[in-house]
Amino acid sequence: MNVVRRREVARRVFAYEFVRSTYRLRPEEDKAPVYVLTPLGMRCNRVFVVGALLDKEEIKPDSGVWRIRVADPTGAFFGYVGRFQPDALESLMEIEPPELVAIVAKVRVFERDGRLFTSLRPENLVVVDSETRDYWIYETAKRTVERIKRMEEREDEDCKLAWQIYDPDLDEYRRVVKNALLTLKSEYEVVEEVEELEERREMEEKEFEKIEEKEEIEDFEEEFEFEEEEWDLSDVLGE
Repeated sequence: MNVVRRREVARRVFAYEFVRSTYRLRPEEDKAPVYVLTPLGMRCNRVFVVGALLDKEEIKPDSGVWRIRVADPTGAFFGYVGRFQPDALESLMEIEPPELVAIVAKVRVFERDGRLFTSLRPENLVVVDSETRDYWIYETAKRTVERIKRMEEREDEDCKLAWQIYDPDLDEYRRVVKNALLTLKSEYEVVEEVEELEERREMEEKEFEKIEEKEEIEDFEEEFEFEEEEWDLSDVLGE
């Protein structure tokens, strides 16, 4: 009897945690998926990442296999795209770095010079905008904090194994998450300032068109506020 296996969920993970995930969970059944255990106790077979495609390079002339490097606020993912991933390869050929991309990829661990490395094998790769990237950072930060909390509880079997294999510094992971969110918040603060100046300039021009005599221009409230309700970061920033 043939069993139809459901496609594995693509997990959100920052590069900092991903590149340190080198422990493979061997399946007991034939043809069962191989999982990689992250230092925060998450097992994953596929991942969903968003970042800046910085490089693409064919590993050998006419090999048809391309090495890519994709950066998020915490580090960089490395991956390989070839003819066995036709959709991803076709998309990659149309993109010139640097460009923001979203990737759904299988996770691969390989050994080189006695060291273990974790890489992406993209299944799909598309160009995205900065809003998509920002939302991915926010959601990935939330998922990472949830994993940190589970690691502190030490009840989950995968978390127990992660402690045994990696013995992670949870405070370091908290700092990584906080720094990622602070870059996001800083970006919005810059946008706020630019938007406010532009709004003031436009309003002043309209006022001077209506009024011949010089008048004092009132200060206007910002209309591009950092949306605290939508981007509630207090739980992860500890505020």
